[in-house]
Amino acid sequence: MIQIKGLSFLYNDSKEPALNNINLQIGEGEFVGIVGPTGAGKSTLALCLNGVIPHFLHGEFYGEVKVDGKDTVENDCARIAYSVGSVFQDPEAQIVSTRVEDEIAFGLENLNIPRIEIAARIKESLEMTGISDLRDYSTTQLSGGQKQRVAIASAIALRPKILVLDEPTSELDPKGSLDIFNTLQKLNKEYSITIVVIEQKIQLLTEYCSRLVVMEKGSVLLDGPTRNVLANQEILQKIGVNSSPVTRLAYMLKKEGLYQGEFPINVEEAYLVVSKVLSEKRR
Repeated sequence: MIQIKGLSFLYNDSKEPALNNINLQIGEGEFVGIVGPTGAGKSTLALCLNGVIPHFLHGEFYGEVKVDGKDTVENDCARIAYSVGSVFQDPEAQIVSTRVEDEIAFGLENLNIPRIEIAARIKESLEMTGISDLRDYSTTQLSGGQKQRVAIASAIALRPKILVLDEPTSELDPKGSLDIFNTLQKLNKEYSITIVVIEQKIQLLTEYCSRLVVMEKGSVLLDGPTRNVLANQEILQKIGVNSSPVTRLAYMLKKEGLYQGEFPINVEEAYLVVSKVLSEKRR
C-alpha cells in the first residue's frame, strides 16, 4: 500500500534535510506506529504520504513515494485523497464546518461525490467511529475526543485504503486516547484499513500496533515487529524515546539475568513476567 524509495526532503527555509534517504514499505492492512524524538522527521513523512509535500509545502524533494500505486508527485492531493485519509494533531485545524454532518460532507462534496452517495457515506462513517448520536451537533460543542472522532469520520467517509494520523491523542486524556485507539483498531480489523500512526504515548501505541518504526534525524533507525523493536532499549533510551514502564521493567530484569523471554507490551503480560520471575526465585 505504501512504497517509499530513497526519499529525502529539504524545506526551502532549512539547511538540514527533514528526511534523509527513507526506504519503507507498508503492506495492506498493517497497523504501523511511528515514533522518535522531536525533529526526527515524523510529521514531514506523514505530509509526504498525503501529497501535501510536495504540492503545498515546497522544497527539494528526492526519491519516490507511492500510495496505493499512485506516485505522490505525479498525482495531486485530491487524487491521493481517494486512497489516503489524513488526521492531523489538532482537530481544530481541520474542522471547517459548524455542524458534524456538514463537516463529514465537506470532503465528499469537494470530490464531487453524488448527493445520494454522500448521505450513505456520512451514515456509514458515523457508525464506524461510534458517533452516530453526534450527527446534528455543533462542532463547537464537542469535546477534544469527539472532535478527533469527527476528523477520523471525515477522513474515512472518503473511503481511503490508508489512514495516516499525526499524534491524534496529543490533547486527550487517557480515556479519550483509549477511545481513539479502539476506534482505529476497529477500522483496521473490521474494514482492513491500513493504519499509520505517529504517537508520543508509546505505552498506548505499542498495545495496538503490530509494527514499530523508529525515526531519528530524518532517517529510519529501527523497523520491525513491535516486540523486536522494543528489545533495543539501549538505542531507544539513547535517542530519547521513552519506552513504557512495562518494557523498562522487562529490560531491567533481563539486565539482571532474571528474565530471558519476550518483551511485554501491556500490564497483563508484565504481570505474567513478574510472576514467573518470582516463582523461579522462590525455587
